Amino acid sequence: MNVYTTDKIRNVVVLGHGGAGKTTVVEAIAYLSGLTGRMGKISDGNTISDYDKEEIKRGFSINTSVIPVIWGDTKINILDTPGYFDFVGEVEEAASVADAAIIVISGKSGVEVGTKKAWELCEKYKLPRLICVTNMDDDNASFRQVVEDMQALYGKKIAPFHIPVRANEKFIGYVNIISQSAHQWNDKGEVIPMEMPEYSRPNLAKLREALLEAVAETSEEFMDRYFAGEEFSENEIRQALRVNVIDGSTVPISIASGILAQGIYTLLDDIVKYLPSPDKKECKGISLKSNEVFHADYDFSKQKSAYIFKTIVDPFIGKYSLIKVNSGVLKTDDVLVNPEHGMDDKIGKLYVLRGNKPEEVSELHAGDIGALAKLNKVVTTDTLSAKGSPVVFLKTAFSVPYTYMRYKAKNKGDEDKISQALQKLMQEDMTLKAVNDSENRQTLLYGMGDQHLEVVVSKLKEKYKVDIELSKPKIAFRETIRKKSDVEYKYKKQSGGHGQYGHVKMTFEPSGNLEEPFVFEQIVVGGAVPKNYFPAVEKGLQESVEKGPVAGYPVVGVKAVLYDGSYHPVDSSEMAFKMATIQAFKKGFMEASPVLLEPIASVKVVVPDKYTGDIMGNLNKRRGRVLGMNPVDGGKQEIVADVPMSELYGYNTDLRSMTGGSGEYSYEFARYEQAPGDIQEKEIAARAGSADGNE
Repeated sequence: MNVYTTDKIRNVVVLGHGGAGKTTVVEAIAYLSGLTGRMGKISDGNTISDYDKEEIKRGFSINTSVIPVIWGDTKINILDTPGYFDFVGEVEEAASVADAAIIVISGKSGVEVGTKKAWELCEKYKLPRLICVTNMDDDNASFRQVVEDMQALYGKKIAPFHIPVRANEKFIGYVNIISQSAHQWNDKGEVIPMEMPEYSRPNLAKLREALLEAVAETSEEFMDRYFAGEEFSENEIRQALRVNVIDGSTVPISIASGILAQGIYTLLDDIVKYLPSPDKKECKGISLKSNEVFHADYDFSKQKSAYIFKTIVDPFIGKYSLIKVNSGVLKTDDVLVNPEHGMDDKIGKLYVLRGNKPEEVSELHAGDIGALAKLNKVVTTDTLSAKGSPVVFLKTAFSVPYTYMRYKAKNKGDEDKISQALQKLMQEDMTLKAVNDSENRQTLLYGMGDQHLEVVVSKLKEKYKVDIELSKPKIAFRETIRKKSDVEYKYKKQSGGHGQYGHVKMTFEPSGNLEEPFVFEQIVVGGAVPKNYFPAVEKGLQESVEKGPVAGYPVVGVKAVLYDGSYHPVDSSEMAFKMATIQAFKKGFMEASPVLLEPIASVKVVVPDKYTGDIMGNLNKRRGRVLGMNPVDGGKQEIVADVPMSELYGYNTDLRSMTGGSGEYSYEFARYEQAPGDIQEKEIAARAGSADGNE
């Protein structure tokens, strides 16, 4: 592949709802640009961007793939992203290095939740965008409806560039609003001029007027000319629109049929004409030498630096770190450092990836996207920079995974293999977390949703040949007491020779502090229990609170007071006093009105206004207490509630089905509270029924 300078590069992320037709549009782009000789189909499992076995099996995108295509003298790095919300980490990786976006909307399905999420992501990353309404070959597709719905949501900035032309219920061509000309596709798929249909003229006049208004607002001179009734030249219109598109005040909306590769030629032209090259965007890091801001700004004349935005770890092709060059020009065998993980190495060969196929290149200019192989010490979000002047860039903020399941190896002895495989998957996927919950003797897998975890199980089996099974996680209950008890226990063993003797009198009561397991005090008078045995009593308490007598859960909030006892000058020992304390604790605890405490989470749910009633009803069903509502941007409400952790299992699925995927939630541990009687009984019975109280 040739070398492309910064001004001849476009980095474009393709966003949209799952099933809107993103991958098909990307396939048509690859075909029209000459990258592929024929168009692959998702149903045939042979598309260039959905190459992973899981994607082929399921028929939708799971990973972001980079497809560099050449259009004229410009290199367009297309980042094809998944549309399903469980794979949002992949979308965030791509958006963090894109300079612009294409939001794909199905003309048949119209504006969906994923469309709005794509828009919000563009707002977050300040990405100029084009909208492509695809599936226009479908009888039920309505371009007008999509335009009206998008304008209702985002106002006049939504500017149609084309009007579809249909004949005999078929999508045959389009009217270009800027040039006021009509075009149709011939049998070979080429665009040829056609007579403008009469029915298109009124709509053309109306839409062109809106476009010209947008052009007039770009400068005072244009405004004066507009009011004076002067015509703008086609070139002036395009130049003004480019300014508007780059600053986000105009969002062009065009039409296509991905399957027939119609409208894709125009889309590629629009990407080059209207979307910015990387040097139009700011890019700042921190120089570790001077502690000052380093303005990389995709300037090829500055020192070399690059940001790792994604990692691919494959058992067959090895590890690739996908990079965006933030400044300078990277060349084969450059020496770069990564201060965070101690890498100081020749970067070796430079590649560009086309889907999963690496192609060697001699250099990459600022703003370009490429890949480096076998950088073992670095991870996603790391920075690589010139040896003499290390730099770090701001790390991408990824969505936090809140859905979790317990996982176990299906085959004994596979634990190490599973752990290593998960480490590799976590290098690739920043929204996947494996956690060892030693307190409950379980291993947990956190992801963005049930489908995400399902795919992980499948990948472990397919790629790494290890089997895990998912199940409902155990909840970390606690045990405490509500009343005071007064007990004594004498530990006495005599079997000829040296015996064992320890005698304690103790009170147990609530300490009022659920943060600490226990508080120990002694008020022994007259040396009834010698001082040197106090540590043994404390040790006995320490052992006792690890597994409470009720259901084997850790104990919190107990105050233990040693007030009397007795000892034997020969037979007493630390061991005897420790054992006496353990038995006294068991007895005292059970006599002091013991209860189970359950963890309570502070939950925040953000949903569009119309769903608030359903959400609050569902939270009440889950024993939640709604504490309040706060309005947030975009006509949404944030509902704040306290909900028991055990009731959050499966919440993600419920929330999505109640809100059509538009609801989001987060939570954090708040405190422990006494569990209701029926919950306690169920939990105690379940623990008694399991072999060791730990299953």
